[in-house]
Amino acid sequence: MKNEILEIGRVVNTHGIRGELKIQPWCDDPAIFDELEYIYIDGRRYVITRSRFHKTCEIVAVEGIDNINDAELLKNKIVTVEREQLGELPEGTYYIADIIGLSVVTDTGAELGKIGQVISTGSNDVYEVEREGKKPLLLPVIDEVVKEVNIDEGYVTVSLMKGLADDEV
Repeated sequence: MKNEILEIGRVVNTHGIRGELKIQPWCDDPAIFDELEYIYIDGRRYVITRSRFHKTCEIVAVEGIDNINDAELLKNKIVTVEREQLGELPEGTYYIADIIGLSVVTDTGAELGKIGQVISTGSNDVYEVEREGKKPLLLPVIDEVVKEVNIDEGYVTVSLMKGLADDEV
């Protein structure tokens, strides 16, 4: 089942003395903060009054936090939003939260394990497949390897290229 609340970043620091929050975004496009009306931090809803991207972080001002002392209390907290705020994803793209935990099977029907994490490398993501009694298998998310992602049914079908698995399935 899909999570209705998604993590989109972490408050890494304050910015200035007026209570702005410096948020490290965990999304492909940090500009999403410009489109959001509100965010949740530690389960509390905060209405966004301003946001801008600065270097590698999003600087966000929210209602109710108007000084550095209040902002300090939110440092290292996770920023979440409701899935419905983010809208529809383009075909072939998925939220990492929906990918983690999916079963991985080969195109020949062999079960490999479950996706434990998704690693962003810059050029393409990599699925880390946790396998019982074996070291994790790293699968590049490219068309030659990932053949089908079925979130609703809970699996990913892959084609193992030669050399991807040390114990070739």
